[in-house]
Formats: sequence, structure tokens, C-alpha cells
Amino acid sequence: MSYAQITGWGKCIPPASISNDEISNIVDTNDEWITTRTGIKSRRVSHVSTADLATVAAKHALACAGVDGKDIDLVILATCTPSTMVANTASLVQKNIGAVGAAAMDTNAACSGFLYALQAATAQIRAGMIKKAVVIAAERMTWYINWARRDSAVLFGDGAGAVVLEASDTPSGLLATKTGCDSEDRDILHIENFGSDLNKYEPIGPSNLLFEGREIFKRAVKGMSEACDDVLNQAQLQLDDIDVLVPHQANLRIIQAIQQRLKVADEKVMVNIADYGNTSAATIAIAICEAVEQGLIKPNSNIMSAAFGAGLTWAASYIKWGDRVTPIAVSDAALPECDKTGLELVAPAVAACKAAE
Repeated sequence: MSYAQITGWGKCIPPASISNDEISNIVDTNDEWITTRTGIKSRRVSHVSTADLATVAAKHALACAGVDGKDIDLVILATCTPSTMVANTASLVQKNIGAVGAAAMDTNAACSGFLYALQAATAQIRAGMIKKAVVIAAERMTWYINWARRDSAVLFGDGAGAVVLEASDTPSGLLATKTGCDSEDRDILHIENFGSDLNKYEPIGPSNLLFEGREIFKRAVKGMSEACDDVLNQAQLQLDDIDVLVPHQANLRIIQAIQQRLKVADEKVMVNIADYGNTSAATIAIAICEAVEQGLIKPNSNIMSAAFGAGLTWAASYIKWGDRVTPIAVSDAALPECDKTGLELVAPAVAACKAAE
């Protein structure tokens, strides 16, 4: 049986940011309030579309793998903030990276989206249906934010990450996984004022991202921890066998609670939430890239990853890294220059949200 080895990785981080001190100019908050409750210090704001973020991340991953776009068989984009619904956003990314004729699809499992997409692409490679895939997670979460609501305005940011998968005889890539959804309580985390259930001929107003924080915290820790236990059993691994934990970056307290449940040492945990906030599906993809860059992921590392998102979806994955942690080549792909600050980018949305209150 073929395995789906990760041979390339890449990310796209928008240049504009909003610090905690700056966001206090928008809503009634301060750095101490945000940091102590979430671990977030700053978040990025994109001046381009989700498709543009995804394209740059994918081009970096392809160069890293030494793979040309025309050799890709499948493009999967994990996102809950697509640039367009019809046609799907993955098809535009497919066009942008030159993956001529490749299958292209979006998948939406919210914050669990990257691990869901990784599972889908891996399954096709291991079944012998395809040889090469690029799995991307890209989000423009700031597009959803109601800037008049403190609870959600401070949490989210934009960004993208991607990996290239290639068929290999070496046991590597995604080797064990558990995904699921607790739909009975899907209403504790959802976005209002969006989707085809709305009457588009009536004024809609700003989106409201609604969540029950305490309940989500409990369910996230329980769901991800239990999924990790299941994956360890599948892979016949012990906790001591895990070299790196790459959790979804939603809240530092959740990360720390999972770390404690799994008894993983601080030096084995990838955490970058302070710099980016919650980028939904993109958090794990970006974190994997940075874990490689920082030397946390080494050749043949055993990696555990877990996520929890709206739906309520959840996922955990055991990934065996290959023997390469350096890029074969480097892409010059980059976003167009941004001549505005983060606050300037969101200013029109802030004014509209406050006017609607």
C-alpha cells in the first residue's frame, strides 16, 4: 500500500496586523484582558481574497516539494471563508498554480478543516486513485467579524498554510486519524446572517459569530483529548512516542489543557496563537510550517495534531514526518504590497458594524 508523505509545506501570512492595544480603539478591551483569557497578542488582517492567500501558500509548498503544478492530481482547499461559493474557490487556486486538469474541491469543517482535508487527500493516495495532492487551509476570518462585539472581535485573524502529499512506499504522512462531529449542540458555535437560508432581499447587516465560551472550552478539551487517545491506540503508540504536539490555535488555555491531559512537555508543543489569533482551518497548517522552520519538527518526527470547530466538528491525527526538513526550492510568490495598516483595512467594516448596533 502507498503512503501519502508530506514532501512540501508553505504558508502565507498577510503583512497588516492589529495588536491588542490597537484593537482597544475599536472595542472596550485592553491587552491584559485579551492576553490572560486567550493568549493572543496580535492578529493579521488580509488585504486580499482567500484565494490569493491560498495560492501563495500552495506555491511555496510546491516549490518546497520540488513539484510542478501540472503534476498535481488533486487540490483541496479547507476554508469556511471561500472567495466564491460557485464556482468553488479551489478551482481558482488550481488555475493559479497551474494544476491543469486536477480535481479541485473546497471542504468546510471550520477549525477542523485542515485535518479533514488531509484525511481525504491521504485516503485517495493510499487507495491508488491519485499520486500527488496539495492540501491548503486558508481563511479570511476578519471578513466575518462584527467589530461592535468584543467577545469575537479580539479572537480571529487571517492566513493560509499548505502541504504537498506524494505517494511513497515509506511509512509516513498521515498514519492514523479520527474525525467526527457532535451535531446535537452545533448551535453553541455558529455564524448568523450568512448562507442561503437568509432572505437575500431584506437588509442583512453584519455577521454575528456567536459562541458559548465555557461550553466550547469543555467540549473542545474533551473532544480533542479523546480523539488523540483513539489515534494513539490505532497507531499503537504511547504518549512518550510523540515528539511534537500541533494543536488548533484557538485559545492558549485550551492548548494548555490538552497538553496537560496528554502529558506533553512544553518543549514539544507548537504554539503561535500570540502572533496570529485563531485563523480557523489555517491554524494547524501554519503551525506545521513554523514547527519545521523552528526545528521543532525533525526528520522522522512523530506528530500529534488535534482540532475542534463549528459543527461541532473534531479531529485528531498522527503524522509521521519524512526525512527532509529543508525545501528543495524556494518560491518567490508573494502577496501584492499593502499600503494600509490593519486598523485602516478594517475601518469601513468597523463603521458599518457600529452603525448597525
